[in-house]
Amino acid sequence: MQLNATVATVTERIRERSRAARSAYLERVKRAAERPRSARRLGCSNVAHAVAGLPADDKFRVALEGIPNLAIVTAYNDMLSAHAPFASYPDLIKQEARRNGATAQVAGGVPAMCDGVTQGQPGMELSLFSRDVIALGTAVALSHDMFDAALLLGVCDKIVPGLLIGALHFGHLPVVCVPAGPMPSGLSNPEKAKVRERAARGEVGRDELLKAEMGAYHAPGTCTFYGTANSNQVLLEAMGLHVPGTAFINPGDGLRERLTREAVRTVLGITRARRYAPIGEIVDERCIVNAMVALLATGGSTNHLIHWVAVARAAGHTIDWDDFAELSGVVPLLARVYPNGVADVNQFQAAGGPGFVIRELLDAGLMHEDVPTVREGGLREYTRVPHEQPAAQAVATSADSGQAAGAREAGGALAWHDPGASGDTSILRPAAAPFSPHGGLKLLQGNLGRAVLKVSAIPDDRHLVEAPARVFDSQQALQAAFKAGELDRDVVCVVRWQGPHANGMPELHKLTPPLAVLQAKGFRVALVTDGRMSGASGKVPAAIHVWPEAAAGGPLAKVRDGDTIRIDADAGTLAVLVPHEIWAARPSEAMPAALRESDAHDIGRELFAGFRRNALNPEQGACTWL
Repeated sequence: MQLNATVATVTERIRERSRAARSAYLERVKRAAERPRSARRLGCSNVAHAVAGLPADDKFRVALEGIPNLAIVTAYNDMLSAHAPFASYPDLIKQEARRNGATAQVAGGVPAMCDGVTQGQPGMELSLFSRDVIALGTAVALSHDMFDAALLLGVCDKIVPGLLIGALHFGHLPVVCVPAGPMPSGLSNPEKAKVRERAARGEVGRDELLKAEMGAYHAPGTCTFYGTANSNQVLLEAMGLHVPGTAFINPGDGLRERLTREAVRTVLGITRARRYAPIGEIVDERCIVNAMVALLATGGSTNHLIHWVAVARAAGHTIDWDDFAELSGVVPLLARVYPNGVADVNQFQAAGGPGFVIRELLDAGLMHEDVPTVREGGLREYTRVPHEQPAAQAVATSADSGQAAGAREAGGALAWHDPGASGDTSILRPAAAPFSPHGGLKLLQGNLGRAVLKVSAIPDDRHLVEAPARVFDSQQALQAAFKAGELDRDVVCVVRWQGPHANGMPELHKLTPPLAVLQAKGFRVALVTDGRMSGASGKVPAAIHVWPEAAAGGPLAKVRDGDTIRIDADAGTLAVLVPHEIWAARPSEAMPAALRESDAHDIGRELFAGFRRNALNPEQGACTWL
């Protein structure tokens, strides 16, 4: 299938824009790859320190025989349900490495916070910058320079982008990302949302709300809505950095262990076969575009218009929201998963999952097929779904290749099959009959700056909202106004001082229930903010990531109560309808002193003052390391 002309144009534009930075990056990768392998490039004392904690057999095999040594970088903690299953992964990986003539070491751990725990709390102001902390932690782990390849253990919002950014600064290493899978389905996401809205109206109390929340979030594994964490997994599949089909296998499924073992064999296959496929080479401009297309086709998280910009920068690429917007014009929406629909990710997987989406996009010429991946079979392998079959039916390749079509294990074998037709067309549709001819994200711009909007979850009759503004300096102030009945009207709620420089750009997902209640009453309601919303951004129009942010003198600092604001998703407009001469003469308000003081010392936020000062704008990935 011939590549879509727009996809080709955007890819070439990124290539040209990034040529100098990408060339310099690849030269660094080349120099690092040309050095002696792992232990042989270190002095004897360095090596002795590195292997001192290993079992005796492993110690001498690494130090004297020079066998491959794998780095495990893990985001394990048992505060995050998604990461709790990783507790047993290092031992499993080490065992599989030994079976295949290699060793593995936990090179380091990185912090992992749960936005679900910190939503609406002061700790949320550390969330975005935790991505760069994770990148730094990954770099520290790999800086021991004792490794031939790496396995990255992480799933959730900032963790995967942070791991990728860190690993891409060691671009000479083969890398495979290893997820843990979603929890089984509990209370449905729509039912949970209904209880939240009833609680916002004061119709149910804390006990009933807590019961609903615990019914939804109830077991080890990733949350089952299609937010940032699960969007991460689809993007990793589209980039070819997983074992194919790994994303949405539940933690308790026997297939999960087999796929984790296959990750070890896969990364060793790159190492041993000398097939030049380190992560720095894999993540080229085509790979980045494939990730962007997959995000748009599935109505994924708005957070990735920040995170994947940063990931691209780590590999020497410059992408921006115009690139996303142009792709969105030709990429069809193929998936309806909550909050874009009623299904959860387990139902999405059962209907065909990422394999179905990638196959449809490849067949429609909307993704680059001729790209390197961690598998020898290329991206077409990612159109298939893993399953177990009797060992006698498996067709295995050599252990050196690590690319087994059926990897033999006791009691069965790992194999892959085509997902076939959609198992449920209310969840997944083919590219020839999509839910929408356009992608799930929209770029807005006008005299209030540039912003993004998740249009895939918004009813068609809410694509245009024009109403008087009500300006708030915090999300708590908006919630108080809602409870006082002050917002029972058509209104555009402006929540400012929420950008990276002001307070770290927290998610404002706690605002979803009250705004949804207002919309359900028939009012035309929207949100405009320089903060983030959430990977679970829902049915209320929300112009988010507005920049320049208010704290940097952006236009939101000039908005006053009563100003008419127009949000037009179809036209891509975000504007305040104030006469030009009045708007130009109006002074910007300063960030309230009380907000600056409260941010200074509370829940560790003072430690992140340097991050707030140095962060780039959201369209530049809010990076703090450039």
